[in-house]
Amino acid sequence: MVSSLLRRACFVGLLGIAAVSLHAAGPYLGKYDSIAALPPPPALGSPEDKYDRDSAYAIYSTRTDADAARAKAEHEYDVFVFAPIIGADFTPAHYPKLAAFFAATIKEVKAGTDKLKVKYNRPRPYVLEPQRFSKNADTESSASYPSGHSTRGTVMALLLAEIFPEHRDALLAKGELIGWTRIEAGVHTPLDVYAGRFLGRNMVQVMMRNPSFQADLAAVKAEVAAEPALR
Repeated sequence: MVSSLLRRACFVGLLGIAAVSLHAAGPYLGKYDSIAALPPPPALGSPEDKYDRDSAYAIYSTRTDADAARAKAEHEYDVFVFAPIIGADFTPAHYPKLAAFFAATIKEVKAGTDKLKVKYNRPRPYVLEPQRFSKNADTESSASYPSGHSTRGTVMALLLAEIFPEHRDALLAKGELIGWTRIEAGVHTPLDVYAGRFLGRNMVQVMMRNPSFQADLAAVKAEVAAEPALR
């Protein structure tokens, strides 16, 4: 039943590091307009909005204790949350250029998602329906659309897949799970998460056309290639 809900929900609205020297360390997105890149969420109280929130509850209400624990553990995260896939030596100490590169990238990504959150101010599930999402342990001060976790997780996963192509499938799966976990936490709907994935992919496409970004990505790849621990 839940899988059927999710397939249908896919269509709802979806049309210390600073000292390390990089070529540009951003800006990578330039004059990117996140509002133009992503359509607005459905109107509050519309059939599409209701269906999306019902889908969120179907996922949230069937979460396991392990799901809830993962959500709490990843409330705050950075690119090194992918270490279990890449290797134990995947740390800022081993890869300072990579750490600086992702810090600069995610700073811009977050600015884009924050702009959308302010623009649309979509209420989070537990704010609109506290009676249904009463078990929620996470709270957020920002609005719901799109999911910042999902956007950032998508960007991180896609870029890490460029750097560690041998782990591509596992990295992309983890990037999706980062967003999905936010539905299990009761702080997002499927639409919020899918919108984040769409936005993250679009942002990566834009960044990949930026010569400064390409130069910094090449520097990170060279740093990784020079470190034998993970290869």
